[in-house]
Parts: sequence; structure tokens; C-alpha cells
Amino acid sequence: MSDEPQPHSGPEIENLFAETRTFPPDPAFAAAANAQAGIYDEAAADYVGFWEKQAKERISWFTPFGETLKWELPFAEWFVGGELNIAYNCVDRHVERGLGDKVAYHWIGEPGDTRTLTYRDLMVESSKAANALLELGVRKGDRVAIYMPMIPELPIAMLACARIGAPHTVVFGGFSAEALSSRINDCGAKVLITADGGWRRGKKVGLKHHADEAVTQAPTIEHMIVVDRFGDGAHMVPHRDLWWHEIVDRQSEVCPPVPVDSEHMLYLLYTSGTTAKPKGILHTSAGYLLGAAFTHWAVFDIKPDDVYWCAADIGWVTGHSYIVYGPLANATTGVMYEGAPDAPTWDRWWEIVEEYKVSILYCAPTAIRAFMKQGEAIPEAHDLSSLRVLGSVGEPINPEAWRWYKDVIGGGKTPVVDTWWQTETGQILISPLPGVTTTKPGSATFGLPGIDADVVDADGTSVPNGGGGYLVLKRPWPGMLRGIYGDPERYKQTYWSRFPGMYFAGDGAKRDEDGYIWLLGRVDDVMNVAGHRISTTEVESALVDHKSVAEAAVVGKNDPISGQAIFAFVTLKSGQEPSDALAVQLREHVAYVIGPIARPKFLLFAPDLPKTRSGKIMRRLLRDIAEGRALGDASTLADANVVDAIRSNTGKAEED
Repeated sequence: MSDEPQPHSGPEIENLFAETRTFPPDPAFAAAANAQAGIYDEAAADYVGFWEKQAKERISWFTPFGETLKWELPFAEWFVGGELNIAYNCVDRHVERGLGDKVAYHWIGEPGDTRTLTYRDLMVESSKAANALLELGVRKGDRVAIYMPMIPELPIAMLACARIGAPHTVVFGGFSAEALSSRINDCGAKVLITADGGWRRGKKVGLKHHADEAVTQAPTIEHMIVVDRFGDGAHMVPHRDLWWHEIVDRQSEVCPPVPVDSEHMLYLLYTSGTTAKPKGILHTSAGYLLGAAFTHWAVFDIKPDDVYWCAADIGWVTGHSYIVYGPLANATTGVMYEGAPDAPTWDRWWEIVEEYKVSILYCAPTAIRAFMKQGEAIPEAHDLSSLRVLGSVGEPINPEAWRWYKDVIGGGKTPVVDTWWQTETGQILISPLPGVTTTKPGSATFGLPGIDADVVDADGTSVPNGGGGYLVLKRPWPGMLRGIYGDPERYKQTYWSRFPGMYFAGDGAKRDEDGYIWLLGRVDDVMNVAGHRISTTEVESALVDHKSVAEAAVVGKNDPISGQAIFAFVTLKSGQEPSDALAVQLREHVAYVIGPIARPKFLLFAPDLPKTRSGKIMRRLLRDIAEGRALGDASTLADANVVDAIRSNTGKAEED
């Protein structure tokens, strides 16, 4: 089965929504902005030369690169022949130039405990952790899996891997044991770094028992290093498991950074595909670091005295690029928060902004809409005047949320940078530049300097202003994925086969009359739930894995908080009866197999599913049913009565 995102046949995407409000940059902000208007012309004149200049200025090289770009579609190599070390670029070089005492992270635990780590602290701690990995036999090229809550040891572990050239794969702490073991097995990780658990909404969320279960199905794991977050002890397997404080704390504070090739694998991050098997997205060293560092500097207008807070989880790509690698490469002071936005109360974020004088906030529209629901009084009770730039990420932001964010959180004065990018792209590709771009609420505006983004029709022809179609990228960029781990054919088929010579992102988009790009969401069967891409096939596979289920189909239903909610249609095996208890059981089964983020919000027992005569489930019709709208073309259905039977039952859909 192909992973290729399939645009719908027939008419192009309609351009139905018009947003006319515009917000030009504040002249005082523009005058002092990092990126000025001329940067677009510079990059357009010679995009390879533009990135070459950036790489020479922003990266410290052990061996200078020769050729800037080697492009054999669809495989790119950037800064060929160069050698560097990511940890050195993110930590050591800042200490060497006198910034050792600068705060790298203000960390806040959900219960209220705090830690402050300077750049010298990061250098020392990541060196000790790297020496611990070396003691356990990890060498350059060996993979290390990381499964942790949002605690300082997470970025320290990533930097430790980078210091010795060991690629890491970070697995989101909300994922199940099965999801963890599948990722470990795909990459053949040698060591797993985890914790006993973390705090979430006032509760201790254990991780060690998931890690133990995963490792029983992951024979390549030789050792497990465990951070003691709770101090309650945990079951430790002799000779395999080691407490972080016992193996790391006794190590030398010096670990020389290992030079690696510019194309050396830095990390794998697994993302959903349209098959049940997640894709191991492969990012290498120099190009990825440059893409993250440059965009962090340009899009957020980073200054030396900024306090920057990306409120994502490091387990997702946003955290990799804009909590760890981009900000640290730029010697930025960042905030890390362990818990949920509403824990212990809905004003926790604004307390943090006020206390730490956060100047830049980067978060998901899902969070913004959740705060909107609570009202303006909560943020207005706090001094948020330190904020000077606001960013959004993970999904298209609706204009109402955009305006609320700017007016209520930003006091009407802050620029809002609505950013589009993906796990695969590694770096922001479409976004306003806050000192240059006149913004429109809800539009990601234009491709960044050096990026050639376009909207094309089903034939791959660029659409005129006012037209809708499919978002593509027409030339390589430094932070781009270098492939799907172990599967180059799947990489070519998934991203490069639909429109020859172009990267197809899988998103629909429109270009308004002024040429602004508006993202319209996925055109394939990957749902965007609270900014997290979840494959319909993975959820369906988890449902069918239950002994009572014969068949299942899953679609995304529009949701005012999370963007999309998961709506599952379930056909039971003969002899099984629908019940509220079974609906709960099926939801929990999905949460166990994949993780809580994939738990269906809506679940409807259906006697059958709508299929074409060839047996393909028509999810388009199920989306129509889920949204309660008129059905689209049903002429290819094998049995039209099935749809009527499902629609008559929609009022019985169980809502979580």
C-alpha cells in the first residue's frame, strides 16, 4: 500500500474563505529586526549561495565544506565534505566565548520545583552523560532511544548523543510500550534512556513500566538508563538497568566532541504514514542545524537578552528544532515546562510568562483555543507586557484565534508569526518575518528566504492568485529529511511521486488575491489532532486488534479545540453486541496500543462500512456523516443502504 498522499480527484480545492484584515509591521520593530526585506532578494538571486553564506557564518566547522549542495532528485547532500559536531555548536563554543554563565534553560516542573541550567551546566552534564554512554559501549553511529518526560535530562541526553555521534530517536512520553518497541526495533537502538515518570495534571505518570514492557519485545536494547524523577524507587533489572544518578554523576566532566560528516545522521523521528507502520524520518547534521538555527533567528527575531518559550514537547519535531537545536545554536535563554497548560490552574502559563519575563511564546492553535474558551480574565490578571513576538505551530490557525492571541496575549502590539513546516522539513518553511511581512489573520503568508513553496493544481501547474490546490516545494532546503530510515523507495513514493520534481507535503492550500498562502489541512488520511499527525490506518489497526471488532474506519471530525477529533466507525464480529462498556473498552485499547493522544473522541457502532465495489472503504462519505453534512458522490458504493443505516445511527455515537 502506498504512503503517497492522494489529492482528491475532480475540481480543485475551492477558495471560499476571504480574510481582508491586514497588520503591517510596527516601524520601530521593523527598524531593529534581525531580518530585513532585502534578504528575500538575496536568497532569490542565488539560493545555494545564500545557504552557503549562512552555513559559514552560523556553524563552527572542524573541517570546512567543499560543495554546498549535491542534488540528485530526490536525494540531497548539503555542505559536502564538511565536519562538525552538533553539541559543540550548541554548547561548547558559547562557553568558549564567555557565555558559560548565561542561562540556557529555566526549567519548571509541574509541582512547582525549578532548575536553572547555564550553558556551562549543559556542557558539563552532557559530557558526563556522553561518557556514561561510552562506558556502556555506545559509539559513533550506534542508535540510542530516549523516552522521557519534559525534564532537563531530556535535552542533556540528546546533546550527549550528538557529542559522540550516536543518532538518537526520541519517543514521545505519551506513547505506549508497543509504540516504543516498534520504533526501537525499526532503528535497532542499543540503549534506552528513560525516567521513572513525570507529572501531568497533578498525577504521577509512570514510564518505567512501559519501558520494561517495550524492551521485552526489543532485543537490541543492551542497557536502560533511568532518571529518578519521583524518588519513589522503581523495579530495576540487574545488569541491564542503571540509575542516571549512579552512572552519569560519577563520570568525567570532559568528553571531547566527536567530529562527524555534515551528512551524518543526527536523529530519527517517527511520524505517522498512511500504512500502519510509522515512518522513521532521517535528519542529518549540518543542514538540519543550519535550518533550525537560521529560522529560529529570523522568524522569532531572537536577541541576546530574549527569554524564549516554545511550549511544545521535545518528543515532537517542534521540540527538537525549537526547544533544543535551534535555540541552543543561537545561545538563547529558553523556558521548559513539564506539565499541562491547565495544571494546576488555567493561569499557569501566564504566571510563567510574568515571572520569567518571557519575550517570545511559540505554541499550538489548540492551546490558544483552549485558553480562549476560559475567557480573557485569566490572562488579563497577569503582566504579559514582556511579550514581543508570538508564534503558532502545528496546524492552521483560524483567524479568530489569531486575533485573540494578538489582542489578549500580545496586548494588540506583538507580531504573530504563524509557521508552517513538518517533521519531514526539519525547519520552518512558510512564515511571516515579523519586521518585514504584513500579516493576515490565519495565513502563514509566504515561503521564507531560500524556500520555493508553491500551490499547484492536480496536474502540477501553479495556480493563479485566488486559486486552490496542493502545497509543494520546488527545490531542496538544508533541513529537509534525507529519507525514510531503511526504505528509500518508500521515501520516493511518499513525497516525490505525485508531482514529478516536487516535494508534495500532503497539505491542501490556497493562494489569495494578494499571493498569500493559506493552509487547508491534510488531503490524505492522516488526521491532525491537537497539532499531532495521527494515521487513520494506525488507529484502525488498533481497533481491529481487539477481539470483538471485525472492521473499523476512522476519520477526522472538525473540533473547536483540537482542530480535529478522531471519529471511529466500528463493525463488531458476529455475536458481539454494542454497549457503552464496549465503547469505553475500545477507546482504552487504542490508548494502550498507540497512546492516549489517539483515543477516539467519537465512536459509532455500524452494521457495515461504505465501500466501493472493489472493497475500498469510502472515508470521504464517513467524513460527511461525521460532520452531519450532505453526502458527496456515492455512485461508486457497492451498497447504498449501508450509508442510510449508519446515518440513522449517528445520534447513538458515543462521545468521550
